Amino acid sequence: MSSERLIYLPLGGAGEIGMNAYVYGYGPQDKERLILVDLGVTFPDMDTTPGVDLIMPDMTWLKERVDRLEGIFITHGHEDHIGAIAHMYSSLSVPIYARPFTANLARRKMEEAGHDPANVVTVEAWPEVTRLGPFTVGVAPMSHSIPESGALVIDSPAGRVVHTGDFKLDPNPLVGEPFDPEMWAQIAAPGIQALVCDSTNVFSTHPGRSESELPEPITELFANAKGMVAATTFASNVARVKTLAKAGEKAGRSIVLLGRAMRRMIEAAVETGVLSDFPKTISPEDASDVPRENLMLITTGSQGERRAATAQLARGKYRGLELKEGDLFLFSSKTIPGNEKGVIHIINQFSEKGVDVVDDSSGLYHVSGHANGPDLEALHDLLKPKMVVPMHGEHRHLRQHARLAEAKGIASAVVVNGMMMDLTGDAPKVTGCVDTGRTYLDGTVKYGALDGIVRDRIRMALNGHVTVTVILDEEDEPLGEPWCDIKGLAETGSSNAALVEVMEEDLNQFLMRAGAKTLRNEEKLEQELRRIARQSAQSEIGKKPEVTVVVSRMR
Repeated sequence: MSSERLIYLPLGGAGEIGMNAYVYGYGPQDKERLILVDLGVTFPDMDTTPGVDLIMPDMTWLKERVDRLEGIFITHGHEDHIGAIAHMYSSLSVPIYARPFTANLARRKMEEAGHDPANVVTVEAWPEVTRLGPFTVGVAPMSHSIPESGALVIDSPAGRVVHTGDFKLDPNPLVGEPFDPEMWAQIAAPGIQALVCDSTNVFSTHPGRSESELPEPITELFANAKGMVAATTFASNVARVKTLAKAGEKAGRSIVLLGRAMRRMIEAAVETGVLSDFPKTISPEDASDVPRENLMLITTGSQGERRAATAQLARGKYRGLELKEGDLFLFSSKTIPGNEKGVIHIINQFSEKGVDVVDDSSGLYHVSGHANGPDLEALHDLLKPKMVVPMHGEHRHLRQHARLAEAKGIASAVVVNGMMMDLTGDAPKVTGCVDTGRTYLDGTVKYGALDGIVRDRIRMALNGHVTVTVILDEEDEPLGEPWCDIKGLAETGSSNAALVEVMEEDLNQFLMRAGAKTLRNEEKLEQELRRIARQSAQSEIGKKPEVTVVVSRMR
């Protein structure tokens, strides 16, 4: 029996939606040559990660084995698949392989981070392949909500793995390649050892709809609008942006793109040839010379992002443009779970202005970029894999997808981040577990989820903060009274005295009673001052704040 094995190890994206990073390896145990598929981000929220800019997978396991890493393949240009490339590149430093449009986006990210964009290698679509170590990898076109999405066809001595990336079965996606059953039947002909498959829409029980169903209703909506028209969608959904722009053009409107990401995506699509016949656009500055009823704005911020163009329009003006009563705003997008609060807030802000808001609830103005349950089953039937490994989904999605496969007699397993699977046999088998987690980008610094920084930030947000300052003389005796500074706390408590004064009095009483042994022991002194400050605040205002103690000694 061969001692070599084919392994699969998700470091992000399995058991969650976002932050995709998947390792494949082949070779003797603990000596496998490795490739990484995707390196994405997820986004923070004020409840659990306040102040954080981006969240990336913890790549410690891979960094420790970087001498065995052959390369990185990016399936497509969505941020949850490509967003961490430039941030993590210094510690990985291997070639990055992607199709032209995705490679264009990756090079822009690398340049912005000061890395050599030549480290991004453009590959052509299947049947072209790249040989790295024991692997031969081809990128087979898949339809999705971004151009040039590709599934990876990964061949090794243990057989063929298909890693779908994000996909849908769209025969006419308007921009990019349609799903090609004949190509996939040919790919499946030699036999598929494992299908590692997108699970996002597994609970949707109807077949997915085509992007080509949207132009007619969107065009009709805009044709009947009276005032200014604006619409938002994912900037990366180039086909949708084109549909919106074409509908605006047919309605006799000048098109304005608002938001850096929107302009960047369209530029990349035009540069790489995936987008043609895009309507002429005008700048926000030139839009001031166009009558309102002849304007069409296409904006970033479909998920309620505070700094994006949509949110700024909802709050007031953006780049000199303003929506008013009688105008129309279309959300041509689905709200990602967790973003509902921000989107609803924006809708209400528009409503207060008298703007008419249309969302995707009718199903007329948005279709998903992911395969629904029946589509997943259709892919199983087409590829006939020996095993199915669900990925790209929360635990409930992975579990349901595994059930679909097993109902057809296909071996499957629920595999979450950190589970190393041996794909060599007739069914996926757990062969080990590794520690996984999250890396936070906070300003210009990266740190781990267990470093305590975000935890302390949350505690300060919830409980407020007090700084206690004490000065001791050369004899370790208090020099004057302690004083307090408070942040995020009520200034007056139950005694109707200033909170600061109450705390300072309680702290001074303690210092007057404290013995020389306590005053000389800095750790003990800080501990007691912290305890008293929190106790005073609890008594006065019912909160136990975070406390920083500063003890200065005059020498």
